[in-house]
Amino acid sequence: MRFFEVTGAPSGEDPAAWLAYAERLTAAGDPRGAAIRLERAGADRDRLAEVYGEVERYLGLDALRADGSWRFGWSGGFLDEAAFRLAPGDPSRRRALVKRLLTERPGGYPADVDLDLDLELSDPEQWEGVLIAALLTHPVSHRLRELDLRLTDYHHSAEQAASALAGATRPRLERLSFGYDFEFLFEHGKGSAGSRIDPMEHHGEGLVRTEIWGALPALRTLELEGAFLFAFVDHDGLTRLRTRGAVISDGSVFLPGRLPALTSLELELESDVFGVACSVDQLDELATTADWYPHLRNLDLGKVEFDAGTSEVLAALAESPLLPRLEALTVRDLVIPEEEGGPLRLAALAPQFAHLALRVAGAVEVEGVGEEEVGRVLPALVP
Repeated sequence: MRFFEVTGAPSGEDPAAWLAYAERLTAAGDPRGAAIRLERAGADRDRLAEVYGEVERYLGLDALRADGSWRFGWSGGFLDEAAFRLAPGDPSRRRALVKRLLTERPGGYPADVDLDLDLELSDPEQWEGVLIAALLTHPVSHRLRELDLRLTDYHHSAEQAASALAGATRPRLERLSFGYDFEFLFEHGKGSAGSRIDPMEHHGEGLVRTEIWGALPALRTLELEGAFLFAFVDHDGLTRLRTRGAVISDGSVFLPGRLPALTSLELELESDVFGVACSVDQLDELATTADWYPHLRNLDLGKVEFDAGTSEVLAALAESPLLPRLEALTVRDLVIPEEEGGPLRLAALAPQFAHLALRVAGAVEVEGVGEEEVGRVLPALVP
């Protein structure tokens, strides 16, 4: 926290303002001043890496980089992008680092947070959240432009990360990726110390209880992966949302929240660990919330496995008030067997989709006609 006295980083890109800011930092003994001058002078990458290494040592961030879980880059004396993946490590060394972060609080880990030090240190699955919070509560992280958080001990760290993220306004954060890896939705996860994590325990309340969207005014791209992460996603400026899994705490797939600027919605949802595919009835919920996304133009369902055939999916979409607004639609496949009407069914649906570009991620098989004929019947089809 040695540089807290020096404030007033320029909000724009005026070179003179940044050089003046660099001089103030240097006068305060902060090596970020030298880094800013070198950037402005066009110094090569190796020289900048060397100087920012000095900055990291000065700010107490060198130990976080050495741990290996964080990767981050700098611009203008502030962190510009950062990505977290819990790295394998010696438990004793990581415990020592976590103890330092919790007791010395280098870089601004909030002094008013009520910490149970014994609990934090005795439970290794609490450590991921401490490593994340240590960076996100540091003032040099407040100008992050891109942030990627891939969690392991998400039953603890999802809320810890959200709380740290919401602790200060992030005026430049344009892209956020948040969640955890899984093969099958709702499968049990494995914590870093070997414990079993049951996602279903978080159904309803959600993994994240802190509202973060108000702290991210510049957010434009959001990528969420997992189950039951957030209660809602409400944001006035978000333009692209990609989800993998049932990311809303009540299990909804198509109810992310009110997103008046959203233009692109991409969904990925395969059969879950119980072998259950996404109900086509979920598309009815999408229809009832159409007013929440007045500017949606691209809907990508190419990686959604429904419990119904293509004709039912297209029929449900044809009834949606969203459809006339769309410019592009991607579906998983275009398979219509003869018992579902084949070309006649396709011809009945085609007028509803004539105004947009229809992309098919997988097979195109309409029983009774060839692919060329499908293209003539359905002009919206994009090869």
